[in-house]
Amino acid sequence: MRVAIAGAGAVGRSIARELIENGHEVLLIDKSPASIRPERVPDAEWLLADSCELSSLEEARLDKCDVVIAATGDDKANLVTSLLAKTEFGVPRTVGRVNHPNNEWLFTEAWGVDVNVSTPRIMSALVEEAVTVGDLVRLFTFRQGNANLVEMTLPADSPYVGKASGLIPLPENCALVSILRDSQVYVPTPEQPVESGDELLFVVPSEAEDELERLLAPSAHPERPERAERQDR
Repeated sequence: MRVAIAGAGAVGRSIARELIENGHEVLLIDKSPASIRPERVPDAEWLLADSCELSSLEEARLDKCDVVIAATGDDKANLVTSLLAKTEFGVPRTVGRVNHPNNEWLFTEAWGVDVNVSTPRIMSALVEEAVTVGDLVRLFTFRQGNANLVEMTLPADSPYVGKASGLIPLPENCALVSILRDSQVYVPTPEQPVESGDELLFVVPSEAEDELERLLAPSAHPERPERAERQDR
């Protein structure tokens, strides 16, 4: 896979190293001569250019890229880079780095961003994931399909503790994708039991998150009386 990364700072270089270690071809783009340091990531291609300029992206041959990652420290530059990559070069997948939380709402398909990555949101999600039991923690949002990757640490009083995962009546279009237990990762099968303290990872539509939370931890999330009344009608 060929990946272009706009922004050759610490973040861009770190991403490049990971991708190269995984066997991908990486091009790092930056408009600052001081940032062009090929010795930092010797296996990457380097280009001194402004990713917000169409001519620069043509020079970078973005039409040959499978993914473009806009990872500069400037949200405006990341939005423009993503939009040009998607609309002018037809790049299949774009990832935009969100530097300021107030700008996150802009990083959508309207600006050519398939996936946005917000460092503050990731950090807060990791903190919540580490300390909460019985609450869903949203880890990641998939722009296509209106679905989220969420985590729950299963509480001891869940009605499904000790039961096979296939017996859990999950909401529609919700999937259990992994069980984390005792530093081990388990790919769930219908016969795989879930235990108290398991970290369960789900892909679930946004509108089904509350239902999933009540299902797995009903004592912590009782159904609202007004909702139950509407269902009885």
